[in-house]
Amino acid sequence: MFPEPRKTRMITPREALPGRSERMPVGGVHPVLGSPLAPPFPSGFATAVFAMGCFWGAERKFWGVPGVFSTAVGYAAGYTSNPTYEEVCTGRTGHAEVVQVVFDPTKVSYEALFGVFWDNHNPTQGMRQGDDVGTQYRSGIYTHGDAQMQAANRSRAEYQRTLKAAGFGEITTEIQALPVFFYAEAKHQQYLAKNPDRSCNLHGCPVTRGKDGK
Repeated sequence: MFPEPRKTRMITPREALPGRSERMPVGGVHPVLGSPLAPPFPSGFATAVFAMGCFWGAERKFWGVPGVFSTAVGYAAGYTSNPTYEEVCTGRTGHAEVVQVVFDPTKVSYEALFGVFWDNHNPTQGMRQGDDVGTQYRSGIYTHGDAQMQAANRSRAEYQRTLKAAGFGEITTEIQALPVFFYAEAKHQQYLAKNPDRSCNLHGCPVTRGKDGK
């Protein structure tokens, strides 16, 4: 079975759904970490945004990392303002499903978070992750500032060498500055903690990274 071209082709801004000005009403406390889901966050904390397929599973991978203060799922790198989940799934918003990770850089570095990112999905699959097909499932790193952009590009180059040595293809992960993060609906936040009978499996490539990515 081949992917539908409609699902795997990135739309243009003119093709995007219009969206809305109202923000998604998300707030309250993270049920696993006991921290707020939305700003303000503690002074000195940093934020990272990753796309690695199904955002339910991606979020669960990060909330267990020591030094991570809060996580939330949402949408980024598209055109539609404040989209709904259903709109994103049509492929007509341009967004990827992402997880926002708020962390204490004195306890875990931005670079250390790449270990979770690369190890828990296959970044060579283009507009899909396994059986999940569509532009919203693409791999991505969406950065805040020049330092994160440089770190992301270094990490991708290092991991590409690792994958090439193991016989895998080219990384398709997009790296770009984050213009805005749109929160997903409240029902999707920490979904796998609230619904332990559900699953969202993410699978990395069977390779081993060293400290230098080799």
